[in-house]
Amino acid sequence: MANVSVIGCGHMGSALIRGLSRSDSHRIAAGDVDPDALEPIAGLVAETTTDPAAAAANAEFVFAALTPEVVLPAVADLGLGADQTLVSTAAGVSTDQLAAVTDARVVRIMPNLAAEWGEMATAVTGPGVSPELLALLEEVGVAVELEESLMDTATALNGSGPAFVFYFIRALQEAAMECGLDRREARLLATQTFKGAAEMVLHTDEELDSLIDSVCTPGGTTIEGMRIFEDSALETTVGEAVEAARERSAELAEEAGDE
Repeated sequence: MANVSVIGCGHMGSALIRGLSRSDSHRIAAGDVDPDALEPIAGLVAETTTDPAAAAANAEFVFAALTPEVVLPAVADLGLGADQTLVSTAAGVSTDQLAAVTDARVVRIMPNLAAEWGEMATAVTGPGVSPELLALLEEVGVAVELEESLMDTATALNGSGPAFVFYFIRALQEAAMECGLDRREARLLATQTFKGAAEMVLHTDEELDSLIDSVCTPGGTTIEGMRIFEDSALETTVGEAVEAARERSAELAEEAGDE
């Protein structure tokens, strides 16, 4: 059983709490200066407090689910010791910046909200990465250890990526509604199709082009739709979206360093 603290109980912190609490095998303390943020997760944790330092005091792993502009002063105020591991979710804030304000072992992760259902994709970096932490993260999804120089790219991919996926699901849903499906039917079919396709990718080593070809029967319906994508600037647009998110992650690091 790990002794875990989550500091910051907004969307990401709450998703981590809900995911980790599913196993009922950890003691979780939640800290947030806003008591309203603690209310929804109070029944899932052993302790809630508006004093983050108190929540973190006895934790083996302290997750700082905080925004880039507040994470450094907030971590400094926690007073963590060398026997603790700080795990920051703040986009763009480097492990060197974090290490300068704490005595704890430092880890930086880029998670996403699917932690709540045990389906999170997490990029992990830092000198404090341990097998125990990786095992903890893998309870709520998949963890991939990266060089820190790649974390801005991971931020754009698995951090921002869910919003891009939601956008595409919505586009499929609305297109189906234009063709006669009601909202509930369109949403369910679009979402399950996305989930099923993702499961196929996860369970095979086939190249994505090969998987596309397996659906595109010559003279069939799918190939007609794919021609529209292939004749569009979709791949360029996706690349620009990822690059814009990656660049913003790098800017956040500079802004955090200037404060």
